[in-house]
Amino acid sequence: MKLLKSFAFGAGLATLIAAGAQAADKPVTVKAVGTWGSLTNYQKHEGPFWNDHIGNISGGQIVGEIKPQTELGLKGFEIMRLVKNGVFDYAFGLPGYVAAENPVFEGADLSSLTQDIDTQRKVAEAYFPILEKAFAEIYNAKLLQLYPFPSQTLWCNAEISGLEDLSGKKIRVYATTLGDFVEGVGGTSVTVPFAEVIPALEKGVADCGITGTMSAYKAKWHQVATHAYTLRVGWGLAFGAMNMDKWNSMSAEQQAMLKKELDALTDAMWTETATEDKVAISCITGGSCDISEPGAMTLVSPTDADLKKRDQVATDVVLARWAERCGADCANTWNETVGPILGLKAEAK
Repeated sequence: MKLLKSFAFGAGLATLIAAGAQAADKPVTVKAVGTWGSLTNYQKHEGPFWNDHIGNISGGQIVGEIKPQTELGLKGFEIMRLVKNGVFDYAFGLPGYVAAENPVFEGADLSSLTQDIDTQRKVAEAYFPILEKAFAEIYNAKLLQLYPFPSQTLWCNAEISGLEDLSGKKIRVYATTLGDFVEGVGGTSVTVPFAEVIPALEKGVADCGITGTMSAYKAKWHQVATHAYTLRVGWGLAFGAMNMDKWNSMSAEQQAMLKKELDALTDAMWTETATEDKVAISCITGGSCDISEPGAMTLVSPTDADLKKRDQVATDVVLARWAERCGADCANTWNETVGPILGLKAEAK
């Protein structure tokens, strides 16, 4: 009788364990929102990852569905609020669009501080824990990715021969730190949504616009802009973040699998972006172009004097203004993480 009871207890325990395992392995559906549907990051990476890859690699344990913010009619600043409220489970976006909540979000992509993609990745990795904490506290979200768009440069519908010609110009920006740079060189910053830049340039609402090299080419800014001034003023660093409740609802195995695949996606995005500047600039200025029809913009490269002036503005205006916005504790954290990589110190002036 004892043996029978023991067997019955063991069978019951096994049933409970099996039920727990089955519950832990319950398939998860992730509703995601991407960035711009016409650009490389969505077309080659964000979209395919959620619509196909993760479902296939996980054997249906994690199933995704995604649409770009452009198709959904959303503006960048709305997206993380919707993730916080559970409307979306996962979002790709730009920290510059959420910086209104807290300037800490700007710290990994302050305008013109980082001039090459390898250094930018070191900056992103060093600052990741600070952003991870901010996403958790402000948006109840798990930060899982930081990845770049192509380098951010200037596209003008007026003759530009160097940095001094930006003085007095109205220049489209999408982040406060870019506005700091523009004002530091004597221009006026104008906030214009990406989709509205072409009419803004046509109507004189803006004289120039800042965006990534491939972004400008694919959006056909060369149809209205005449001069491509390749002074690098940022990277358009982007994030991928998941609603924390959704993340916590997944089993440890599902979390590990998703993180592994997202890490691989992030690596692929960094690798592809490293090749896009050269291709896009060639295409937009009438050089060789295998991806579509070339534009005919005039290519203007920064001079040594331009680069020296940019460095001065970066430290005396961009970094100083951000340190003032973010506060002493925020600046000190940046100085301990990013500062040593760039050899700079954030101090309000």
